[in-house]
Amino acid sequence: MVLNVKTQTDNYNIILQRGAINRVAEFYDTAKKALIVTDSGVPFEYAKTVSAQFSNSIIKVIPQGEKSKCFDVYKDLLEALCENEFSRSDCVVAVGGGVVGDLSGFCASTYMRGIDFVNIPTTVLSQVDSSIGGKTAIDFSGYKNIVGAFYPPKVVIIDSDVLKTLPQRHINNGLVESIKMAAACDKDLFEFMENNDLYENVDKVIEGSLRIKKYIVEEDEKEQGLRKVLNFGHTAAHAIETATGLGDLLHGECVAIGMLAFSSPSVRARLTSLLKKYNLPTEFDFVGDTILEALRHDKKSAGDGVNVVYVNEIGSFEFKFLDFNQLDDAVKGAYLK
Repeated sequence: MVLNVKTQTDNYNIILQRGAINRVAEFYDTAKKALIVTDSGVPFEYAKTVSAQFSNSIIKVIPQGEKSKCFDVYKDLLEALCENEFSRSDCVVAVGGGVVGDLSGFCASTYMRGIDFVNIPTTVLSQVDSSIGGKTAIDFSGYKNIVGAFYPPKVVIIDSDVLKTLPQRHINNGLVESIKMAAACDKDLFEFMENNDLYENVDKVIEGSLRIKKYIVEEDEKEQGLRKVLNFGHTAAHAIETATGLGDLLHGECVAIGMLAFSSPSVRARLTSLLKKYNLPTEFDFVGDTILEALRHDKKSAGDGVNVVYVNEIGSFEFKFLDFNQLDDAVKGAYLK
């Protein structure tokens, strides 16, 4: 299956096919020189498989984890591009999860003011979410994604066969983004998730999630309006990640917890039930002042409050402005028993 994403700045295909990682040349010009970026947690065979299809390529393996989304690793990638004399006609290829994709995309967006970026996501989380939409970033000064750019890939190649090597926790972690999008935008998909085994229907879940995000990105590429719905759960999640030290909980696990703060009681109950079905967290050790301070520094803060996505009914959402007192009440109401 091929989904074409058309935005104001670019037009690119998302390939969703089993075995596609072995057929990169069908979807992109492999005569280009490629810097292939992966991390130590991704089976090296995937990077080797992609590398073998390019006429000239270098593989860079970065340490696994959110802490690699930093200036030091970004600098290492730029040095590799310079030392190997990459030109504007060459490319950066991400083979990995969201960290690899975000970092590689940001590197591609800034080297020589922008070279091709190819994204080959290897986790559920990156396949259903970060692989599409052109958001690239690194973390800085303790804040997630605070330095970045909108930079669409030239192609996204999604092969669900690579998920077979993922630990169960990481599969569940990725399913959160699908649950998030369905809760806010697609009642039918959410009910499908409630009533079916997502492991046995992973291709359907990935496709449904991509169709939601494709529509949203096409309508609002630069997150001026509708695209902000994708922040559902992320406002509290980023604060939890900051408060607990980036990496203690997986990103999707933080989003799972984060959705509960900005849901009606009925939605919170259904979300909690579905999250528990896949062994996902619905609570954590609340660090009050640290969480609330991080929320006040969120990118979506405005004056004396924060703009949040609130889900009152499954399949629909609204944007709400919560002043800091309301924000504190919402967070404490969700997490303090």
